[in-house]
Amino acid sequence: MVPDPDRWPSSRDGKGFTKVAQIVHSMGLKFGIHVMRGISTQAFNANTPILDVTTGKAYQESGRKWLAKDIGIKERACAWMRNGFMSVDTKSGAGRAFLRSLYHQYADWGVDFVKHDCVFGEDFDPDEISYVSKVLTELNRPILYSLSPGSSVTPAMARQVSRMVNMYRITGDDWDTWGDVAAHFNVTRDFSAANMIGAKGLRGKSWPDLDMLPLGWLTDPGSNEGPHRRCNLNLDEQRSQVTLWAMAKSPLMFGGDMRQLDKATFDLISNPTLLEINSFSSNNKELPYFSSKNRAMRNRSRHSASEPLTLGLTSCTGYEASGWSARATGDDLEQVCWKTNSSNRHGEPFCLYKRQSSLLMDDDLTYKQRFDGKVHLLKSTKTEACLGASPNEKLTSKESKRGSFSPCGRDANQMWELNYNGTLMNSYSGLCASMRTQKAISGPNGVRAWIATGRKGEIYVAFFNLDNEKAEVSMRIADLGKALPRKKIDSASCKCREEWTGKEFGVIKGSVSTQLEIHGSALFVLNCKSA
Repeated sequence: MVPDPDRWPSSRDGKGFTKVAQIVHSMGLKFGIHVMRGISTQAFNANTPILDVTTGKAYQESGRKWLAKDIGIKERACAWMRNGFMSVDTKSGAGRAFLRSLYHQYADWGVDFVKHDCVFGEDFDPDEISYVSKVLTELNRPILYSLSPGSSVTPAMARQVSRMVNMYRITGDDWDTWGDVAAHFNVTRDFSAANMIGAKGLRGKSWPDLDMLPLGWLTDPGSNEGPHRRCNLNLDEQRSQVTLWAMAKSPLMFGGDMRQLDKATFDLISNPTLLEINSFSSNNKELPYFSSKNRAMRNRSRHSASEPLTLGLTSCTGYEASGWSARATGDDLEQVCWKTNSSNRHGEPFCLYKRQSSLLMDDDLTYKQRFDGKVHLLKSTKTEACLGASPNEKLTSKESKRGSFSPCGRDANQMWELNYNGTLMNSYSGLCASMRTQKAISGPNGVRAWIATGRKGEIYVAFFNLDNEKAEVSMRIADLGKALPRKKIDSASCKCREEWTGKEFGVIKGSVSTQLEIHGSALFVLNCKSA
């Protein structure tokens, strides 16, 4: 890889990002880069030689030199950057040599952090992830390994790679809208319940990543040069966002312009209580015991036949992936249908039409071999729209573009295989299609709560109002023991302080109550003693 010398003059003469890394390190900071999957289309088209780092020369195997076109897989181009990057064949020695040369180069530059994009979520590529992780363990310097994007990520998928990485996105791109913030609550709850927060990772632990914090001085999505503007979230919404990120122990990555950092934003991202929670708390999870507007509530999801189903992607090893079967129609066509006991509002099962790709009839032998036995899935017999498993562009967290249909082509993300165990696997991502219940983003009255314990025995409780009206919330001290059974809190008295108002509640024994602003939050710090 060669940085653009016009944008990075210090990279000339083969120096790469070495000088930039040295300057960053001299400031007491770490240096990170954002890279894409596999190999660039530019290198593929130029058919450049593959470097063998063990010899310093072009990679040779079976008596010949290997080139970019020997390892690039055109059908597995990055779905939201099709003209930019494609997967490499990690099963070949040349493909592995190429990836090894990249990460050795990053280490030589002095890189501390790599965000590896287009390999996770709907772009899942476990082979590339596992090999890159192996290379990182062999380097002479630690490099933090991060995965992206996060669309359609499930705990089951994350478990396949969490031991190989340090952090991984679990949502779409997060921008400064309340819809984006609110979209994080369900997925964060699910990863916490699955014990994925702080699970074993590469050279340490791994962390679900809720994406960067879009605070301070920003620009719009897709715009690199402006116009620039202030964050669209109001102060209450910003506090809610950073509080959830801290309680969920998400990596805290600031997404604004550091050169235009105002005092309010600085105070928010450097809040000592939030940083303490994010770095040192434990037992982080959603708290179901509290009252809102005098209605006792416990946030449990209830499925009913009237709840709509949406098409999503999941790990093929999970129970939720199995449920597809083939059935014949009167038109000599075959359908692929989800479980017969699931139906739409008209009482009909969800089905797609199965058809062999017409492109398998052409003369591309490699294409035929790769997709033999795979099929296109059409919305109807009257359209040439095929189901694709990966979006053509990056999504924000509030967007729900799943199972999108587009004109049928030769892309791997439109090729599917129905397996004997009832799973429907996509050739691009290796993930399986699943029909899920579309759940509401909040419980009754739109209030959520989280709990965590501190390293000095303190208890943190955060309340969030997802609603468009103010909310009254109340919590009984005795109920904390239900969420923290190892702590004897049933008859405890607690010294209580609320972070955002600075209010000292003194010693409380029964309950604590507060009012939440629209989209606002409250963060209580409790030091409890048993009676």
